[in-house]
Amino acid sequence: MSRRARLVFFAAAAAALAVTLGIGLAGLPSFGAQLSVYARMLNQLAPRQRHVTDVVSAISFDYRGIDTLFEEFILLSAVAGISVLLRPLSDETRRLPEDKAPDRTIPPPSPAVWLLAVFLSSLLLLTGIETVTHGQLTPGGGFQGGVILASVLYVVYLGTNYATVERFQPNALLKASDGLGATGDAVSGGTIQLLNVVVGVEVFGGFAILASEFLDQTAVVRTRQR
Repeated sequence: MSRRARLVFFAAAAAALAVTLGIGLAGLPSFGAQLSVYARMLNQLAPRQRHVTDVVSAISFDYRGIDTLFEEFILLSAVAGISVLLRPLSDETRRLPEDKAPDRTIPPPSPAVWLLAVFLSSLLLLTGIETVTHGQLTPGGGFQGGVILASVLYVVYLGTNYATVERFQPNALLKASDGLGATGDAVSGGTIQLLNVVVGVEVFGGFAILASEFLDQTAVVRTRQR
């Protein structure tokens, strides 16, 4: 397919998507409107039946818990697919390539950047743990908290370098947490707080593995041309 044909195809697809999104967004109810009898019923029943103040968590982990179970395995499948796709090939070695561009040097991060990375990563770690463990009381939960916890690795990478991330990254533990977190949904017994923790572990492990796989590609050197 030529470049012009690809651009025409992209323009047509983008226009169709824009029209679809426009129609969908125009039909949304106003902010705060409760048009669903189901929503009003859950707002009344969830605090009494499940003893939670965050009705969204009660819906995700109890009233419609099967949806959460499938979503967790979707993430698990996506992470497994990325890991297989980015697996090392026979003609690749794994080492940090040297920058051979003339008159170009990359200075190491300054102490101020290192200090900022330590501060932000510690803050994100505490925020992620609080979000995971209090999802049944306040907006948040395992999904959001797991993503916050995984972002700690990105902050460390941006503030330091890849070698630092690799040194402190427990790959075996991340892979185990991703698999055990998804399996835990099936045997959790319906406890919302425990489910939040299990989901947070799985989401953190999944996104951390994705970060690891993509960052590893910066250290891959192909030994021969295909």
